[in-house]
Amino acid sequence: MPQQKGTLYLVSTPIGNLEDVTARALRVLAEADVVACEDTRRTRVLLDHFRITAKTVSYHEHNERERAAELGAMLDEGASVAVVTDAGTPGVSDPGYRLVREAVERGARVVPVPGPAAFVAALTASGLPTDEFYFGGFLPARPHARRTRFEQVRELQATLVFYETPHRIAHALTEAREVLGEREAAVARELTKLHEEVVRGRLSELAAHFSEEHAARGEMVLVIDRRVIESGRPGEEARSVAELVAALEAEGLDQRAALKRAARELGMTRDEAYRRLTSERTRAKQ
Repeated sequence: MPQQKGTLYLVSTPIGNLEDVTARALRVLAEADVVACEDTRRTRVLLDHFRITAKTVSYHEHNERERAAELGAMLDEGASVAVVTDAGTPGVSDPGYRLVREAVERGARVVPVPGPAAFVAALTASGLPTDEFYFGGFLPARPHARRTRFEQVRELQATLVFYETPHRIAHALTEAREVLGEREAAVARELTKLHEEVVRGRLSELAAHFSEEHAARGEMVLVIDRRVIESGRPGEEARSVAELVAALEAEGLDQRAALKRAARELGMTRDEAYRRLTSERTRAKQ
């Protein structure tokens, strides 16, 4: 009779407050044959706190390929494998994807054990729309790549959510303002921990705040509204660039000057305003 395949459990763990762990997560961790951890030392703190004496092995970005094959072989033999990251949900900007693919290809069962995720907590506490959102993971480290990422999502009609580091957050906010235009936003840090904080405001205000807050620490989530603020009034949809340019031209400005002023009033770069003007005029002719 063929060996029954094992089960891979994707176990979400607290992002700060240990009280956020679920009863199901604790049971799975206690019953698993092995717990694959991003950092065995950090996971051991959680396990020891709840008196769980599980066998642990390391599973992180530097050994993911080799360890996935080893754990996959264990699944072939019928073992139960629980995978956790340092905090949050495996596979969400953390290792996990490769192991899931390995398990799927071997025909093993994959079971999610849901729980905390920092980007979800930040989104729901931001005060920004939650009906549609785009999660982009960690923003690129280099300024040019960050600007490119913002340009790629500029037209999305969804709340934008990214992870960012404390030493880059001010630069990211400034670049977001320059590329996306002025928008309402929120920065959440140290979620569920002692110094939890959600700072809300316009992108320009938050950029100034975190430029001055040199001591800001902790993992950060950046949440940005889908709407551009018109003429400094938060919460309103941006006017059509074509309409504003036409109105300014009617006041006597030439097209170049009208476009430059419209971009300034709508919180856009001149290049962005020109692209939108061209797009709006093309749609109007269709």
